[in-house]
Amino acid sequence: MRITMIGTGYVGLVSGVCFSDFGHDVICVDKDPKKIEMLKAGKVPIYEPGLEALMARNVEAGRLSFTTELAPAVDGAEAVFIAVGTPTRRGDGHADLTYVMAAAEEVANALTGYAVIVTKSTVPVGTNRRVKQVVAKANPQAEFDVASNPEFLREGAAIDDFMKPDRVVVGVQTERAAEVMADIYRPLFLREFPIVTTDLESAEMIKYAANAFLATKITFINEIAALCERVGADVKEVSKGIGLDGRIGNKFLHAGPGYGGSCFPKDTQALARIGQDNAVPQSIVETVIRVNDTVKHRMIEKLRDLCGGTFNGKTIAVLGVTFKPNTDDMRDAPSLTIVPALVGGGAKVRVVDPQGKREGEGLLPGVVWAEDPYKAAQNADLVVILTEWNEFRALDLKKLAKKMASPRMADLRNIYSVQDAKRAGFEAYECIGRPGMAPA
Repeated sequence: MRITMIGTGYVGLVSGVCFSDFGHDVICVDKDPKKIEMLKAGKVPIYEPGLEALMARNVEAGRLSFTTELAPAVDGAEAVFIAVGTPTRRGDGHADLTYVMAAAEEVANALTGYAVIVTKSTVPVGTNRRVKQVVAKANPQAEFDVASNPEFLREGAAIDDFMKPDRVVVGVQTERAAEVMADIYRPLFLREFPIVTTDLESAEMIKYAANAFLATKITFINEIAALCERVGADVKEVSKGIGLDGRIGNKFLHAGPGYGGSCFPKDTQALARIGQDNAVPQSIVETVIRVNDTVKHRMIEKLRDLCGGTFNGKTIAVLGVTFKPNTDDMRDAPSLTIVPALVGGGAKVRVVDPQGKREGEGLLPGVVWAEDPYKAAQNADLVVILTEWNEFRALDLKKLAKKMASPRMADLRNIYSVQDAKRAGFEAYECIGRPGMAPA
């Protein structure tokens, strides 16, 4: 089957490469000539484990190509996926659909035969019907259907998520569109992965509801963690105890400095606005948004206490600034709230991140980038673990403590323990929702 993928951002590129690995002929389109030239040269503009090798294999097989020219790419395609950005619209919290609608109009003008126009981007309920109107207005003779096919890819594990999904969600209006989508996903159907075929509105809502629920789980355990600190409980034990309940599950119950990334922040905001616009306020989601912001600022106060009440004149090593490990994505990362507060408070901040420097240099002015945790910790007053990269899970804590002027640690991912810190010679250790060790 011939597929056109419009947009080579995270979702578009991963989806296009994986579809080509299914055996489809895929053309990926992007307006950015530098990005297309990079892809043609075999280089991936994002960090995603395994993606570059998978892309190279399918390019060599002749199933995958890249172009800036939309019309030739759409000509003859049986399915055209729109995978462009839907950032939060400035000022009102709505998803900005400018790029989606512009792409739909361009596709309409390029259609030469029947095709299913598939929205892969995360969009509010009703968007696919708007896409249908835009296409019909731009090209009244066009023969097409629309479909909603939201993505559920975890950054850092996207290929595995695509190839072995919990489910595939497809929203359609016609049997013909359903058949095309079934052909596209036939390799997954044959391996008996669940494929949910439903209406357009339900498919659109599934994406927002799923992300909002996961964001709620994260925020819930972060609030429980704050309470654990006050009453002397251990949030890791609490998470284990409630996660063993099959009705709850153990995923997304890890306390930390708040959620970030490309999906949860913008999708919770968009869902809250959809509720407001329809006079059905999403009170739980609105609270999740507010509490998540509070959690990040609570981390700042935790760090300030470890620094004796002020950041001024202190040297602080921050380990990890991406919103999660195995990605270079900095979007809405907790570091974008926490690190500027350290710098603004007068601290000298050294940062280490295996993949974060490329984006982080522009987003975190005033910091010094170090090569490794031990260089970052040289004569430092505090080490902060902010992202749980594997590189930070097996640190030589004794070596780290000896390099510091004041061996203190804020483990905001609960990687280590008080016992680990004591044995290594740390004089203070703070974590999230667990008993710590206050400075003497």
